[in-house]
Amino acid sequence: MLTSYSIQHWRVANGLNGPGWTGRNAELGYWIAKEHRGKGIMTDAIRQATARAFELLPAIHRVFARPYGRNTASQRVLEKAGFTLEVRLVGTFLKNGRVEDELIYAVRRS
Repeated sequence: MLTSYSIQHWRVANGLNGPGWTGRNAELGYWIAKEHRGKGIMTDAIRQATARAFELLPAIHRVFARPYGRNTASQRVLEKAGFTLEVRLVGTFLKNGRVEDELIYAVRRS
């Protein structure tokens, strides 16, 4: 069960739409308050949410998340939850006046 410390959202990413096209990805977004960080809560929540997505959404074969390049804590959480870095897109975001890299981490249905 997800804890009350996290906010989870899902977006099924279809990409191309039209006859015969089916989305096979789901995007995971998450956030946790500072006072709850470093306790393993988010890693557990991501593991549980990912397992639940694969259980409830049979068409989904890949769950991905897109942390900013400087957010090393989020990268570690994803890696601990079994996600692997697929790509680093250099300078694709502007956040609070700073150029940020976009990282794409994913886990695939086994």
